Order: sequence, then C-alpha cells, then structure tokens
Amino acid sequence: MSDVADRIEAAAAVLGPLAQRDVLLGPMTTYRVGGSASLFVRPGSVDELLVVGEACRAGGVPVLVVGRGSNLLVADAGFRGVAVSLADLHAGIEIDGSVVRAGGAVALPVLARRTVAASLTGFEWAVGVPGSVGGGVRMNAGGHGSDMAANLHEVDLVDLVRGERRVVPAAGLGLRFRGSDVADHQVVVEATLVLAPGDRARSETELDEIVRWRREHQPGGQNAGSVFVNPVPGEVTAGALIDRVGLRGLRLRSAHVSDKHANFIQADEGGSAEDVRELIEFVRDRVAAETGYVMRSEVKLVGFDDSTPGADAGPGTGAPDGAPDDAHAPAGVRW
Repeated sequence: MSDVADRIEAAAAVLGPLAQRDVLLGPMTTYRVGGSASLFVRPGSVDELLVVGEACRAGGVPVLVVGRGSNLLVADAGFRGVAVSLADLHAGIEIDGSVVRAGGAVALPVLARRTVAASLTGFEWAVGVPGSVGGGVRMNAGGHGSDMAANLHEVDLVDLVRGERRVVPAAGLGLRFRGSDVADHQVVVEATLVLAPGDRARSETELDEIVRWRREHQPGGQNAGSVFVNPVPGEVTAGALIDRVGLRGLRLRSAHVSDKHANFIQADEGGSAEDVRELIEFVRDRVAAETGYVMRSEVKLVGFDDSTPGADAGPGTGAPDGAPDDAHAPAGVRW
C-alpha cells in the first residue's frame, strides 16, 4: 500500500462512519468537471467538523472545503484527501436590526435577497455572485462597487490544523481585493455583517438591475465566473486584456474562452478539467507575453500537481523577469 493510501486510511479510521469514499466532486462545482475525493464528509455540527481536523492531522492529508464550488477546478484524477461540505452544518440567517448573522454555507444571492426583504441595504451586489458566505469571506467576493469587506464585522472560524474555534474580527482577516489570509484549513462557520437601513423597493429594483446586467453581459453554463483578477482594479480589466490579444472565442479541446465575456472560460458537458487548466495557463501566458501584465487567477486548482496558475502573481505594468517572449499554442487550440 502506498504512503498516500496509508495516510488516507489513517484519516478514514478517525472519521469512521462520518466519511464516504470516492465521492465525485466535479458535479459539486460550477465547472462540473473533475474527479472524486478519496474521503468526503458532511459534518452536521462543529464537533464533527473538529473530528475532520483530527482525521487530517492523524493522516497528514490535505483538506478541501467545498462551498458552492464556484471557484474550484477539480483535477480529472480527483483529490487525494478529505473534502468537506458545509451544507448540513449551518445554513441559517438571523437578522437583528442592522446586524445579520449568516452561516458559512448560505448562498450569497439568498442572503442578498433576505437582507433586502428586511429593508437593509449594502449587500445588494451579492445577488449576482454564485458563491457561499464562507467562500465569499475567503475570496473577499465583490462586484458592482462593493465587496464582503465593506460590511463584514467578524467571523466564527474553525481552524482544522490547530483544532480550535475562535471569533476573528474582520480587521484580522487580511481582506484585500479578491483575497484574504483565510487558509485552506480554516472554515468560516458563520459571518456577521452590519448593514444600514434602506428602502426595500429601491433595493429590489437594484437587485433586478444587477441580475439583468449579469444575464446580458456574462455567460451561463459551466464556468467559474471571472477567471482572472483585474490587474489594476478600476483601470485595467482582465477581460479587456484578453480581448486585446485576440483570445475571445479561443477553444482548446473541451474548453473555450467565452464569446460573451473574455474573462470567462467555459467547460463542455463531459469535458476535461485538464483542458480548462491548460487553457487558463495559455491565456495567462499570452497576455503576459503581449501586454506585460501577469494576471492572477481566481480559480483554485484541486488535485493538480501544482498550485493555481498565476496565483502568486501581482499586477504589473511590464513583463516580469522570466515572462515568455511568446506563448505557443498547445495541441488542440483553435480560433
């Protein structure tokens, strides 16, 4: 038995009946491609979530928190670790005046509509973001001029490595443009927002406008939303850079750059995660070679041999050291 298999078995022994084996993760993501998790758990309580942490420490295996799956790309070979769904843990919403507490598994569009129905304003932007509250905190999700950081007060956080639960103020999360210091092994169980009193009718109109705008300007189907972070927020957009180098509509086998919005990469039904990943890398490299901007990806790669393409790259106005002089098209690329 291989070392990886031994470690999986050690984790499984701690989890016992909590864990399922070889559960497909692809259908839990918005890309809907990719393989299975060796172990899969849907904890129904924080105590069970802490058992997951104990199992991962015992086996020395990685853990993946699966929310709405809107920024995950799972490798075709799957994930050799423990995947955790928060769907059964905490998906409630409590509103007390202007204070809103929402479970980490709550869908952002649901929370947006609930807060508007309570005549609160400040969270309308989230109606068009297909993620969860926990994922929204971790990525500092945003749109239409606002983001999680604008109204987030604190989070109830479980650290699976340390085996502890604590309340962390928003100022301690390292929130930044489409990112934070919340790590893979840290689970947002609940988030507390502070909103402002608003006009329900006006906010409902705003919700309708956001939904209409998204339908007009962004594609549906199998994608993870915007693939790349805008290199210079408010000034230089990833979509415009991809358009500038002529990659709108580019196809690589079962994946293609959307004809509707160049910062979206679509996966075909029954397609390959490797095709999506390879196309992400090709687009990033071509933009870097021709414009000097090295774009950071918002997509989290799961089960691949390396990290998210361009995840550590910051914005730049010139090609960094080591940037390719040219990005050669892989086999299968066609315009």
